[in-house]
Amino acid sequence: MHRTIFSTPVVNTCLRAASLAFLRATGWRIEGELPPGATKAVLIAAPHTSNWDLPYTLMVAFSLRLNIYWMGKASIFRFPFGPVMRWLGGIAVDRSKTNNLVQASAAALVQADGPVQLVVPPEGTRGKTRHWKTGFYFIALEARVPIVLAYMDYAEKRSGLGPVFTPTGDVEADMGEIKRFYAPIRGKRADLFTSE
Repeated sequence: MHRTIFSTPVVNTCLRAASLAFLRATGWRIEGELPPGATKAVLIAAPHTSNWDLPYTLMVAFSLRLNIYWMGKASIFRFPFGPVMRWLGGIAVDRSKTNNLVQASAAALVQADGPVQLVVPPEGTRGKTRHWKTGFYFIALEARVPIVLAYMDYAEKRSGLGPVFTPTGDVEADMGEIKRFYAPIRGKRADLFTSE
C-alpha cells in the first residue's frame, strides 16, 4: 500500500493534535477503539451522505490512531488533486469499469506490513440509495479480516468504532445484522440514508 499522511510521522502527530482539538471544540465525541485482533480490518463508512464525511473521517482516524485507506470515485483523483487524495489515503475506484476490486483490495490487506484499515462506504454514493453494495463484505471475507462498524452520527455529534463483525458467509443474514446497527445513526443529510 502506498505511503499516506497516516504513515508520515511528524505530520501525523501534528494533525492528530489538531484533529482532537477541533473535534472537542466543535462538540464531537469520539467513541470506541480498534481491538487488538482488528489491526487489519475493513471499516464500514456509514452513513455516507455528504462531502464533509471525508474530512471528519480523517480527523476521527487521527484521533483513534488508525492507519486508514479509503475508496473514492475516480473523478476526485484527477489532476491536480490526485496526489493529495492518494496521500490522504485515497484509492481511486472507477465505477464505469468492471474489475477485480474485491480481489485486489483483499490481497492488499493480506500483503500489507503492519496495521491497515480499509474504509469502504457500503452505499457507494452520497446520493439516496436503498441498496447497499456488498464489496466491503466480500473484501473482508476473502482477506479473512473482521469488519468494524464505524459510524458518524451528525445528529448526536458522535463518531467512532462500534462492534467488530466477523462475516459468516451468509450475506443476507449478515447484512441484516449490520444494517440494524446503523438504523438509528443519522448522516449529515439524514434524508439520503436508509439502512433498510
